[in-house]
Amino acid sequence: MKITSAYANKLLKQLNEDKKYWTGLEDRSCTYTAAANESPVIPEYNYEDVSAKLAEIDEKIRTIKHAISLANVTSKLKVGDKEMTVDSILVAMAQLNSRLSILNAMRKQLPKSRVGSRYSYSRGEDRYCYSPRNRYSSQASGVPEYEYVNYDLDRVKEDYLKVSQEIMDMQMALDKHNQTFEFEVGL
Repeated sequence: MKITSAYANKLLKQLNEDKKYWTGLEDRSCTYTAAANESPVIPEYNYEDVSAKLAEIDEKIRTIKHAISLANVTSKLKVGDKEMTVDSILVAMAQLNSRLSILNAMRKQLPKSRVGSRYSYSRGEDRYCYSPRNRYSSQASGVPEYEYVNYDLDRVKEDYLKVSQEIMDMQMALDKHNQTFEFEVGL
C-alpha cells in the first residue's frame, strides 16, 4: 500500500491508541478479586488472544516506522539552494533550533548593563545588609560594575533572522513532502 508520511503518522497514532486499549484491557482483566464466601465475577480475558493482538499491532508499528525511515534516508528535498535528505533536514533543524535559542538570548542583551546592587534586603530582618556578588569584585570597594556584550549585536540579530528563515524553509519543504510524497508500506 502506498501512503504519505502524514497518513503514516495518523496510522501510527491510531495503532498506539489500539495498543493502549489492549494493554489497558489486559491490566484490568488479567486478575480478579473475590471474597472467600462469594462467587467470583471473572472478567473476560484470554491471554493468547490479547498477546496475539498486541504482537500484531507492534508488527504494524515496526513496519510503518521502518518504511518512514527508509523514505527519510532516500528522499531528497530542495531547501534553498541545497538538496538534502529528509533525515538530514530533521537533524539540521534540531541543530538550528538549538542555535536559534542562543541567538535569541544574545540579541536581547543590552550593549552595557549594570551588574547587581551592593545592597539587598535581608528577609526577616528590618535592615539592609551588604551583599557583594563576589567579595573580590570592584563592588566591594563601592565602584559599580558593568557588563558589556563582546559581539556585534546587529550581526547577531541578522544571524537570528537568517537561522529562523532557514528553519522555516526546511519546515515548509518537509510539510509539502509529508503531504504529497507517497512511499510503499507492506501492511
